[in-house]
Amino acid sequence: MAATAAVAIHQFAECITCHAWSPDQSMIAFCPNNNEVHIYKFFTDKWEKLHVLSKHDQIVSGIDWSRSSNKIVTVSHDRNSYVWTQEGSDWIPTLVILKLNRAALCVQWSPKENKFAVGSGAKSVCVCYYEQENNWWISKVIRKRHESSVTSLAWHPNNIYLATTSTDGKCRVFSTFIKGVDTRGSQSSTSTDSKFGEQIAQLDLSSTWVFGVRWSASGKTLAYAGHNSMIYFVDEVESAPAAQNLALRDLPLRDVLFVSERTVIGVGFDCNPMIFAADETGLWSFVGFLDERKATPSTSKASQLSEALGKLYGQSKQGTSSDSVEPSKPRGGAHENCITCIVPLTKGRDGTIKRFSTSGLDAGPAGFQDPGPAR
Repeated sequence: MAATAAVAIHQFAECITCHAWSPDQSMIAFCPNNNEVHIYKFFTDKWEKLHVLSKHDQIVSGIDWSRSSNKIVTVSHDRNSYVWTQEGSDWIPTLVILKLNRAALCVQWSPKENKFAVGSGAKSVCVCYYEQENNWWISKVIRKRHESSVTSLAWHPNNIYLATTSTDGKCRVFSTFIKGVDTRGSQSSTSTDSKFGEQIAQLDLSSTWVFGVRWSASGKTLAYAGHNSMIYFVDEVESAPAAQNLALRDLPLRDVLFVSERTVIGVGFDCNPMIFAADETGLWSFVGFLDERKATPSTSKASQLSEALGKLYGQSKQGTSSDSVEPSKPRGGAHENCITCIVPLTKGRDGTIKRFSTSGLDAGPAGFQDPGPAR
């Protein structure tokens, strides 16, 4: 059974569609289930609203905040995408030409932040990059592969391969090499030899909708979730894919996150993060739930850790202003409704993720501390 994780809960809104953190994690951007993006910053003992980005016409479905360039990219059901650049105290939007006739559903910056990808309900993926000559963001579209909406995206560490999941039940890996944007490496790798839009792999492991695709830090393992309460782990996707299907006794997952090469956190309709781990032979199994549900607070070490982490996250002691965050409340679990998003926060010296945040239909986000090795 896994050790209990320390957790801090912040009530930013009644419902959160998606969220992302600033590079120094002092600010958070989230969509409160409408056409706006709210940016909060932590001051002394509480979070306060700094900005409202309101360029979109319909619900914002995806947000990502680049770590190096400090740019925010947003996508919406209005079929548009904007790249937001901070100039002084203002955030200036730049429209991205997507050429979509259906809603944009998800977005993610590439590891080098010279591109970002947008999944859509138009059965296509837009790979966007900045064209210096014309001073605008343009896109190249991967078409004719997906048979339904693209639900999630994940960049391989090589900055070329892009994994997607779709409601057609398939997970695919594409090459996104763009001449003039990407450079061909000197190493003996086939990633830079493939053309843009070339399909590297197609995984037909599920007969239902699939969500939440992620690569491990090394890029050797791919994981994603199915709406049939299954989670899939695939090794060596490029050369000889070796897949493991793990059936869950609980409700389906919506998103997953590698916290190390052999540990994955899954979140979804069960409202409680799940821990999955691989043994020395590479066999994956369900370890347990991360968030221990208790009716009343206890004086255990876990509770003390939760309180300490709450101070670190800046739990508000005063929630009188509408632009401030409500103080954390003791409850049985961090979430009381479906968790739709999990975002990494702090990495250790060994590259493992020590903290992450989650958000969902009951707002949030909740911040979790790595509980350490399962036992």
